[in-house]
Amino acid sequence: MCGIVGIIGPVQNETQNAPTSWAAHDAYKGLLALQHRGQDAAGILSFDNHSRMFVLEKDLGLVAQVFDQQKIEKLSGNMAIAHTRYATAGTDGKRDIQPMVTGSPFGLGMVHNGNILNYHSLAKELADKYHRQLLTANDLEVLMHYLGYFLMEGSNGVATQKTFEFDNIKKSVSRIFDTVIGGYAALAMIAGQGIIAFRDPKGIRPLAIGTKESAGGMIYCIASETSAMTYLGYKYLRDVEPGEVIFIDTEGHMQSSLVRQEKEKAPCMFEWVYFSGADSTIDHQSVYSVRLKLGQRLGMKAKEAIERGEIAPDVVMPVPDTSRPAAISVADMLGLPYREGLIKNRYVARSFILSTQEKREAAIELKLSPIVSEIEGKSILLIDDSIVRGTTSKKLVALLKKYGAKEVIFGTTCPPIRFPCYYGIDFPNPEALIANGKSVEDIAQWLDAKKVIYLDEDDLRAATGISKLCMACLNNKYPTDVAEGANFSRERTKVRAIK
Repeated sequence: MCGIVGIIGPVQNETQNAPTSWAAHDAYKGLLALQHRGQDAAGILSFDNHSRMFVLEKDLGLVAQVFDQQKIEKLSGNMAIAHTRYATAGTDGKRDIQPMVTGSPFGLGMVHNGNILNYHSLAKELADKYHRQLLTANDLEVLMHYLGYFLMEGSNGVATQKTFEFDNIKKSVSRIFDTVIGGYAALAMIAGQGIIAFRDPKGIRPLAIGTKESAGGMIYCIASETSAMTYLGYKYLRDVEPGEVIFIDTEGHMQSSLVRQEKEKAPCMFEWVYFSGADSTIDHQSVYSVRLKLGQRLGMKAKEAIERGEIAPDVVMPVPDTSRPAAISVADMLGLPYREGLIKNRYVARSFILSTQEKREAAIELKLSPIVSEIEGKSILLIDDSIVRGTTSKKLVALLKKYGAKEVIFGTTCPPIRFPCYYGIDFPNPEALIANGKSVEDIAQWLDAKKVIYLDEDDLRAATGISKLCMACLNNKYPTDVAEGANFSRERTKVRAIK
């Protein structure tokens, strides 16, 4: 899972009093708004119209650590693409950082969010059939090679203006959809031509588009979440449709086409539950509002448990920050006090997206500080967005009991995660999932919680208002072919072991 941003608009000039790196400035600020989507690395690629060259800056670390004013000012040009990384394919080293760029057979730079499930077979085909030498272990490189190849083949192997006509772009992206299996949203920047945006035919990974007026004309922002647009002052237009391709040229003209229309879309349920910022909107629906509704559904289940005499909580407490809206709804539903008993240190990474279990467990001690007066002697209904591996949840229960909680009831707005994700959420190994092969009672016992209360799939559908979601990690019903899933999991596990 990662965050991507693309900015393109008219060429600015000195009389308009605008810095030549305005697109990169917007891309940088957009990445800051998407920092929660990835904390391994960050990068920005721009294209300078005067020098006719790409300018690239990327490194390991948080967005604000990678970039300073001097670096951003070097990223000149009227279009830029940017990426903040959470490594779910390849390594988390420098070699695999995005954006990626090539100068042959024409200038092409790319970023993407998600996973290519058939990456390993495509990489082999590139080497054996097309004699391409991959330089990274990042699945984006495979996507970039295929897009470049399809664009060239559509213009008889010669890079002319025909190569970049929208009809050829549509056909090339349609071939990408035929070739590439997985959940992905991608941005491609073609030197001197413009930016291509496309989203997988099932719409598993999110992508939205916004605009704002400038002195020179319309500027476009394409990003993983609308929160980036809001922060930058862009007006959210709409989400990029599943199976849609959009091309915005350097003159500010936008063309779009739905080149692949599936009967059933399958947006990722985990975007609603955890990954997207609460201040974002997906398909014109507020993520915050959905999380409030998830809390209402959880509150109803907790109320039933109270009426059966199974639990008697004194307070409702969130695990900050993602579960806060749900916890508020649960407290309202039950007529119980809402209390903040765990205070988050905002300078520590989101524990779920750290690369190893050791890092995640160490982060808990640093990330959350207890308010003893709100914990001591109380039966706490602790609300979290999800239980994935379970080790973090177990540490949370232990932490509350260490500071005097009488007992802990664990409520979660996500149903039990029992199966691997191949589409960009980093749990490809089912053996690492606490709910895999365990009953809810087993999980409660393992966590040392009095009771665990889960939502179910119908609750997710009711809260989001979406009948078809990707819930493969819950029910083993994958929206794409997963014949290569076992190999994907093995290779990912190998990479994690090496690190």
